[in-house]
Amino acid sequence: MNNAILRAENPKAVGVSAKVVNEFLSDAKQVGYEFHSLMVIRHGKVAVEWYNEPYNKETPQSVYSVSKSFTSTAIGFAISEGLISLDTKLVDIFPDYPPKKADARFDKLTVRNLLRMSSGKQPSFLSDKSKIDWIEDYMNSPWVFEPGEKFLYINENIFMLSAIINRVTGMSMREYLRPRLFEPLGIDFPFWETDRNGIEAGGWGLYLKTEDIAKLILCYQQKGMYNGVQVIPEEWTVEATKKQIGNEYNRPGTDASFGYGYCFWKNSIDEDSFRADGMFSQFGIGIPQYDATVVLTSAVTDETGCLEYLFKYFPRAFEETDEEINSVENTRVEPLFESDRSKTEELIRNRYIKFRKKLILNLTGFQVSVLPMAVTYMLTDKPGNIDMVKFDFGDKECTMEWTEGTETNTIVLGLDGRYRYSKITLGKIDFTVCANAIWLDDESFLVTIRPIQTIAKRSLIFEFRPKDKVVMIPSSSPSGGEILNNLIGFFEQMIPNKIVLSIFLKAMSFGPKILEPKHYGKFIDKHK
Repeated sequence: MNNAILRAENPKAVGVSAKVVNEFLSDAKQVGYEFHSLMVIRHGKVAVEWYNEPYNKETPQSVYSVSKSFTSTAIGFAISEGLISLDTKLVDIFPDYPPKKADARFDKLTVRNLLRMSSGKQPSFLSDKSKIDWIEDYMNSPWVFEPGEKFLYINENIFMLSAIINRVTGMSMREYLRPRLFEPLGIDFPFWETDRNGIEAGGWGLYLKTEDIAKLILCYQQKGMYNGVQVIPEEWTVEATKKQIGNEYNRPGTDASFGYGYCFWKNSIDEDSFRADGMFSQFGIGIPQYDATVVLTSAVTDETGCLEYLFKYFPRAFEETDEEINSVENTRVEPLFESDRSKTEELIRNRYIKFRKKLILNLTGFQVSVLPMAVTYMLTDKPGNIDMVKFDFGDKECTMEWTEGTETNTIVLGLDGRYRYSKITLGKIDFTVCANAIWLDDESFLVTIRPIQTIAKRSLIFEFRPKDKVVMIPSSSPSGGEILNNLIGFFEQMIPNKIVLSIFLKAMSFGPKILEPKHYGKFIDKHK
């Protein structure tokens, strides 16, 4: 089922200034923001649909915490069907997971507390989620305040909502949402990362197209209606997007402090405005005052700054008119260059490079993958360590074959200044990657890989040295340092003691250097 959102003849036809939108996109480059897609809807019609190549309308992308708003919607359906209520207690749903330490606070912990991020629970963010039972871990995690007392943003709260859907329906959340939400909105059955028991992560891990996000926000904005059909219960759309709890102390003065609904944030621009919000600036924004919806996907680590930047142009784009400019053209996320070829190609063609493992990194679950750090640190099933690599050079492209753990993949690299597209599987997840490569000099080969279901880019420099030695230098965008800065607000919540927080952040500042060191290898005979 398609059920695409109607398209306007042009932006002006529905009162959207293409001039302002173009300013928004061009000025972002000057600021250093990398946007991947933008969709602007007004009066129920798409006025602007823009993509930054290689990102496109057909490829789903990880939407991070935008996932939470879909989980909230599943809870809304379950309540409307009488399966649970906002006051249903967590312990009543999971009697087979008794906490190791009895606590009266469990009698107060309800679905409502989970939705509002006011559970009082604080699971450790250091636990290896590939090795633990997530429900058991949550039930035995420490208490930091009484349920309902205040707001504290905890991803695991939303996983527990996913687990509740699984328990009370006997279905995965995807299957539960398929006839109720995905099919009526025309959303292809999406991929959603799970725990080891097959329960969707809930708070993250959902992969969607830009228009899929727009459909959800538009549906909420229209009180649950889509194409003349009541899809989401009207009462739930009102309550979920209403301020349910104050969070004024959460990054005060920013749009993270204007209140929280049921897995929807409130915006500063208007009291009725709301948004689904994901890491690295994935935004689905409803602006009822202007009958407008704005969806932005990006790789911007400064989410607070990005949102403030966005609100400088929206709703201005709905208030201004332009006579001459009335289109928004797609662009390319970065320029690609063709380099001179190197004689080293003949020396390394179809030979295997064996890299030494970094023992500490592997023991801590931070293997060095072809996937960027912004992807691997969120995965439940970590890919393995880059082990064996082989290159084969052709006229305008080359292939790169490599092994990570038990998974072997091959991609095609453009050598002519253009991307090549390949399918790979890492960490048990299928990705489409676009990749190219250039010679930096006769001995240094730069490989650039973008898994386009993600927001990130991976760069690997291979330095070919005498005596068959090879050095691989990995880096990611967003970098490890940028990811750390992105999480500072989260750490401030988790560690209220300022002295302890300062020591922790100082220690963490060395993390990116430790997690992406040089890797040493050499050419070998694979059959030995």
